[in-house]
Parts: sequence; structure tokens; C-alpha cells
Amino acid sequence: MILGAVLAGGLSSRFGSDKALAEFGGHTLISLAVDALSGWSEKVVVVGRETAPAPTLPDWPRPGMGPLGGLAAALHAALDEGYDTVLTCGVDAVLLPDDLPGLLGPAPACLAQQPVIGIWPSSAATALEALLHSDESHSVRRFAESLGARLVEIPALVANVNTPGDLAALAGRRPARD
Repeated sequence: MILGAVLAGGLSSRFGSDKALAEFGGHTLISLAVDALSGWSEKVVVVGRETAPAPTLPDWPRPGMGPLGGLAAALHAALDEGYDTVLTCGVDAVLLPDDLPGLLGPAPACLAQQPVIGIWPSSAATALEALLHSDESHSVRRFAESLGARLVEIPALVANVNTPGDLAALAGRRPARD
């Protein structure tokens, strides 16, 4: 069973406002991410926000840990609720491939271009907890390497919206799930 997790705890500092609520194709970025993951997961949660179009979780062990804090919260929830794997994406990942789980294959794996987009075994919660309590780099790429995760190359880049200009550059493209 797969738990989908939208990582949405960032400050949107480069965007200038709450990018989760920015619209693309008539839908907020957060609703697009939740909708995409819901097509591949038995349940979807949004991590790092108090309100969202899906159940929410706080970052673990505390806010301000970056994407790994969101991933840690999702992995802990997956363990608690009996999910085998967690499929993640950032709230700013737009136009995910329709066959994302197939591209990623078995866990652990993530996109080489955007390691926040990945599939992780729920049993990795302990390893992530150790990394977050260490002095090592707290990056998703470092975590992926520590697990021996495959870094998957895909032919098309997934749009990563960090600025209003990034969002404007997507004009004319359609959300993967309408």
C-alpha cells in the first residue's frame, strides 16, 4: 500500500507569496499535487501545512527541517498506519509524468533531477531519523544515497515552480490531471 505525501512546508520565499495557493490551469498547485498523488496512492497527506485539500501532518521532528522533515513525518505516518511505501512530491512539482510510479519502480528511488519526487520504504523512517539527528547534510539527495536509492533519469523535466516567472513559463501547458 502506498501513502502519497505532498511536501508543502517551505516558506515560498523566492515565490513572494504562498505558492501552494498559486494557480495553474485553474487549480491551485497544492490541489494539483494532491490530485496527482491520489491517482497512485491509497491515501494522500499534505505535510508542513495546517490546511490543505487532504489530511495534514506537521513536519517531523519540527518545522524548518526542509523537505526531509516532511518526508520523516510521512514515513512515520506510513509506519503507524501500515503503509509499505511513501510516494512523495513537492507542492511545487507541476506536470508529473502519468506513469510516475512505474518510472520510479520499487522503493527506494527518486528522480535524479528532483529527488524530492520519490518512492521510499516506510521502514526507512529509522534511517531518516538518524540522519536528522546527525551533523551530516540534511538533503534529500544525501538521504537517498544513504539508502542506496536509485536516481532515476527521465527524458522530460518535471516543472519545479519556485518563482512567479517559473509559473508563467508554464503557460500553454496543461495540468496532467484535470
